[in-house]
Amino acid sequence: MTQTATDRFRRRCAQFRWLAVFMVVSVGALLALIHLVFPLLAMAWGRGALDARWLTQLVWALPAVFYLFAVWAIGAAMGQLARGRLIQPTLADALRRVGLALGFGGVFSVFGITNLTRLIAGGPGGWAYFDVAGMTLGMIGGALFLLGGVMEQAGKVQAELDEMI
Repeated sequence: MTQTATDRFRRRCAQFRWLAVFMVVSVGALLALIHLVFPLLAMAWGRGALDARWLTQLVWALPAVFYLFAVWAIGAAMGQLARGRLIQPTLADALRRVGLALGFGGVFSVFGITNLTRLIAGGPGGWAYFDVAGMTLGMIGGALFLLGGVMEQAGKVQAELDEMI
C-alpha cells in the first residue's frame, strides 16, 4: 500500500468514526428523549405516571442500546485505525465487541422483550418473539464474536512465528 493510499484509508476511517459518533449521539438522544425525558416531564407536570406501559416501552427500546454500542465499537475501531494502530489486533477486538453487542441485542429482542413485558404487565404471552431481524442479528453477532477469537488467535500465532525468524 502506498503512502497516499494509507493516508486516504486513515482519513476515511476518521470520517467513519465521526459518522458513528454522530449516529450514536443523535439516535441515543432521541431514544432518551422519547423513553426517558418526555415521560419524566409528563409525570412532573401531573399528566401521567411511570406505569407498566412506560416500563414496557422502555423494555422494547433496550435492544437499540445494544445496537448503538455495536456502532460505537465500530467507530472506536475506525478511530484507532485512523491513528495508525495495526489492523489485525484492532479488527479482532472490534469483531468481538460488535459480535457481543449484536448477539446480546438479538437475543434480548427475541427472548428478553416478551418475558420482561409479561413480568411487568402481566398476562399471557409467548416465551419468544418471532423477530427475524433480531434472530439474524443474534446469529451474525455470534459469528462475528467467533471470528474475532479466530483473528486474535491468528495474531498470537503470527507473533510467535515472527519471534522465530
